[in-house]
Amino acid sequence: MTIPKTLPRTVIAALRRLIGERVRVCGFAEAIRDQKRMRFIVLRDGSGKVQLAQAKQDDEVMQALTGLTPESALVVTGRVVAAPAVRLGGLEIAVEAVEIVGRAEAPLPIAPESGLEKWLDLRQISLRFPAQQLAFAVQTTLEVAMRDFWRSEGFLEIHSPKLMGTSSESGAEVFAVGYFGRTAYLAQSPQFYKQMAIAGGLEKVFEIGPAFRAEPSFTARHETEFTSIDMEIAWIEDHHDLMALEERWLTHALAAVAREHGEAIRQHFGVELVVPTLPFPKLGFEEAQVLLAERGLPSQKPDDLDSDSEHRLAELMRQRTGHEFLFLTDYPAASRAFYHRRHPDRPALTRGFDLLWRGLEVTTGAQREHRYDRLVEQARERGYQLEPLRDYLDFFRYGCPPHGGMGVGLGRLLMRILGTSSIREVTLLSRTPTRLRP
Repeated sequence: MTIPKTLPRTVIAALRRLIGERVRVCGFAEAIRDQKRMRFIVLRDGSGKVQLAQAKQDDEVMQALTGLTPESALVVTGRVVAAPAVRLGGLEIAVEAVEIVGRAEAPLPIAPESGLEKWLDLRQISLRFPAQQLAFAVQTTLEVAMRDFWRSEGFLEIHSPKLMGTSSESGAEVFAVGYFGRTAYLAQSPQFYKQMAIAGGLEKVFEIGPAFRAEPSFTARHETEFTSIDMEIAWIEDHHDLMALEERWLTHALAAVAREHGEAIRQHFGVELVVPTLPFPKLGFEEAQVLLAERGLPSQKPDDLDSDSEHRLAELMRQRTGHEFLFLTDYPAASRAFYHRRHPDRPALTRGFDLLWRGLEVTTGAQREHRYDRLVEQARERGYQLEPLRDYLDFFRYGCPPHGGMGVGLGRLLMRILGTSSIREVTLLSRTPTRLRP
């Protein structure tokens, strides 16, 4: 039975106001229940679910539904009927015509309780689960709110290239690809290019785009390809300007998510999304080391903090302040990129920071060194060859304002918003050292 397209499609969420009217709906057959004279089908689309009631004496409809299997894609025409006893919104659709436009093989190879690896193998099915649909609705709201903030603050959006002619300042953890007889490299971040934009006078820029790290890491928070959120602004005094900006930006975005999806997040993930208050707590690196040592929990890295130390510090500060966020500031220069600005009175420390959310690092940021001679000096201190850095260093030869910025992991934000244990649960298609499919 082919349904004529005389009716526009109606999404399930809009059916409540159409009781008594004839509608055309499309979706997946989530469940099928047969009775003696009736067949009931739960139809699901991206906006919700509705019960379909099919009279078995209707031979044409019965013929059209021959071989119906769960998760088959259907197009249905029928009349919306009030049905107070039906749990799905107190209404149903009396089926008049139906077409199976995409029959699902049976049985389905996965279920909501299947393991994560199985979910990732069969993403075309696991994405249908309501919690997964919600994850990407949250992602969309989050990004829209971020862009709203940037627009209100006068930022410009850029799209930097992901193919680079040189690997990076260190040459480590990059993917090399063939490029017309030469070697190109996938960008680890838009860092150099957003600084070029600042040198070009754009003053405030942002980008949301892919980044690549050839890092043999198998943790639940790392991917070899991920979505990076980046900002860079000119004419700052120091890194405190950047932290103040991120506080406002992140609070604005999380408030939008809480308004739009707070109840659904509680329902599907059991998480209460708390919109943070300003300002966020801040803790200097040296103070953090002392705090850990006093409690018999010294960091295993003299110039940096391992993930266990970050979790411990975040919990200590949460107990002290009641806040889920913590800025860790003023890291030793030895553990930071060569282009981070140093404290003028303490050159062993940088004007940089990490932002932790419930112990997970979600942001790294810093004021940049914008003076050409100091950049060259700091690169040489690290033993870097200057020729691979020539394009980057040239950005600063013709005048550049003081500036700084940050990179934020979209997947890590979603992990904390939804309380998931793995970044792969909130990633469309995961890429790790062992996963390159589908």
